[in-house]
Amino acid sequence: MKTLKTLALGAAALMTSVSVAFAATFTLGVVKEVDAEAGKVTIIHEELVDLGMPAMTMVFRADEEMLARMSAGQNIEFIADRVAGKLTVVEMK
Repeated sequence: MKTLKTLALGAAALMTSVSVAFAATFTLGVVKEVDAEAGKVTIIHEELVDLGMPAMTMVFRADEEMLARMSAGQNIEFIADRVAGKLTVVEMK
């Protein structure tokens, strides 16, 4: 029984560390341009910590729903990731 409790605690600790490792970091940015037809948005952003990229202006892919919520000049917090090799806005506040 003691071994089972030890294994359960170890598994719980491992799952906690894995979930922390995969937590994404929100980045601050300003929408410069939205091209809904092309499925792209240009964002002036701070450092993309999770992707190891410095602050700059970049073009990202985004889905229709997310693009509909964006407008030029808007301040946003977003998470970017590589989706099928393309930098993509995957979440936005």
